[in-house]
Amino acid sequence: MKEDNGDVLYSDVKFTKNKKKAKETDVSKVDTTTYAEVNFRKPQQNPEPPADSQRVKPSPGSKVRVERAVLVIVGFLLIAAGVALGVITFEYMKTKETLRSEKVKWEADKANLTDTLSKVKSCPTASPPVCPTIPKENQETCFRCDRGWKLNKRKCYYFSKDRLSWNESKVMCMNQSGNLVKITSKDEQTFLANKLKTEMKENEDKFWIGLTDAAKEGEWRWVDGSKLNEDPRYWSGNEPDNWKGENNEHPEGENCVRMGEKGQTTILESWFDQFCKTPHKRICEKAAESGKRSSVCVSETRVK
Repeated sequence: MKEDNGDVLYSDVKFTKNKKKAKETDVSKVDTTTYAEVNFRKPQQNPEPPADSQRVKPSPGSKVRVERAVLVIVGFLLIAAGVALGVITFEYMKTKETLRSEKVKWEADKANLTDTLSKVKSCPTASPPVCPTIPKENQETCFRCDRGWKLNKRKCYYFSKDRLSWNESKVMCMNQSGNLVKITSKDEQTFLANKLKTEMKENEDKFWIGLTDAAKEGEWRWVDGSKLNEDPRYWSGNEPDNWKGENNEHPEGENCVRMGEKGQTTILESWFDQFCKTPHKRICEKAAESGKRSSVCVSETRVK
């Protein structure tokens, strides 16, 4: 049996006598055991470390965590720098492209302006317009229209975009120093009919002309009071028919004339009578301005 008591370790040691000697001695003493006490000093298991060794040493794990945190921060900074650089680069490229586009547009506008100026050499704007003085043998008469008007021979024509009644259209033409068109020749009818093919957007996109029988049914007169000459005849089919509507809602009948029907009438058969209050576009006309034209005055349209 062992017993730990401080620095001393006790141990039991059992000694047995020799059997031969045991026979010569008393039987009662054969099994006698002698105990001796042996003292051993117990070795020190946990010696106190030196004072310096008791200082706390940094843990390897904490050092790794610090290094990782530094790497994460550096990574975020690099990402932020990359994003900022990308944004700056994008804005730079965008600005560069905008400047390039503006330069291309400016060059195109400059080229167009140069081309226009090379083609348009207008006469002086005095009324009547007269070109610079040149020898008579080099002069010839020229005719010009206001901006937005189309020239044909010695007349200017205006094709409106808005729609008004026949009477309102007449007033608007007069406000422009003209009147609703009066067609007096086959050449004029052909010019207007061909022009309407490009001006009309749909079949019912027709234009008022200056012809009416509102004063007397069946007696067609132009806006200047002159009577219609039926030869040649430019009416379409059975026109004029003086239709009064489905339920006679227009008892006065169709007393005003419009022209044009896209793709469905011939050039010389394009007149229709219509209710005068129906909104339509209009054709105005007025005399062209005359002047002198030479090699330095080639435009037929006066620029205002």
